[in-house]
Amino acid sequence: MARIEIDGVGIEYDLLGPEGAPAVALTPGGRYSKDVTGVPQLAQALAADGLRVLIWDRPNCGASDLHFGGPSESRMQARFLVRLIRSLGLGPTALVGGSAGARISLFAANEDPEAVSRMMLCWISGGLVSMMRLGSYYCCEPAEEASLKGMETVAAMPIWAEQVRRNPRNHEILAQFDPAEFIATMERWASGYIPSPDSPVGGLSHADFAAMTMPIEVLRGSPRDLYHPAWVCEQVEALLPNSRLIDPPWDIDIFAERMRDGKGLFSDWPLLARRVLQFVRS
Repeated sequence: MARIEIDGVGIEYDLLGPEGAPAVALTPGGRYSKDVTGVPQLAQALAADGLRVLIWDRPNCGASDLHFGGPSESRMQARFLVRLIRSLGLGPTALVGGSAGARISLFAANEDPEAVSRMMLCWISGGLVSMMRLGSYYCCEPAEEASLKGMETVAAMPIWAEQVRRNPRNHEILAQFDPAEFIATMERWASGYIPSPDSPVGGLSHADFAAMTMPIEVLRGSPRDLYHPAWVCEQVEALLPNSRLIDPPWDIDIFAERMRDGKGLFSDWPLLARRVLQFVRS
């Protein structure tokens, strides 16, 4: 495990595989850390086959610092991803992202297309039910706690438990945050979850998608998945000029199954290894 500071924000990361090899960055969703089951295993498989693999704790995830800048949390994390890629001298890097990680990958390619060689996207979040639920959980509930009970209560919320346990500085960051400023940030970030009638991913226009000319593979989603509906993947793929829709290496309804059995959404990611290797080397 390594750590780097970017604009005063501490980022935990691991680099695997031979230096100078084609680079791949893996980004899971939710507020999962780089250690969530499936991500390190995929990284190790790719590194064993000769790729340079970056796994990282996004700001607000795992052992990295909390940070509340930017127009939305995904935009902020995307900005740190491309700056991390450049700070580590990885060169143009293939991005593999799932759920929120897919949105972050898209925003990263929009932010700094020269840092991104290609992308593989799965479980792209979208739809009214999904976005309302995510906005409430990640933004509205913390804002309500700040308003009614103060920042110490926010710091004790379960959504920050891992981040505070693994990085005690994060308790201080939250507890000393001005409540009014925190609520204003949550208001701003919540707006990033409002679905756009003109785009399958809020915050990206048709012109933004058209400018992403790198090769992109989009894994098919499930019509039964309320959080990552199939139509979002299909619409995103249709807007990208150099993309194709592909079948995932798992059952298309795996999201619901993993949520029921508790194994975790990313536990099947090692099954992507062969596809990622072929894609990066094509």
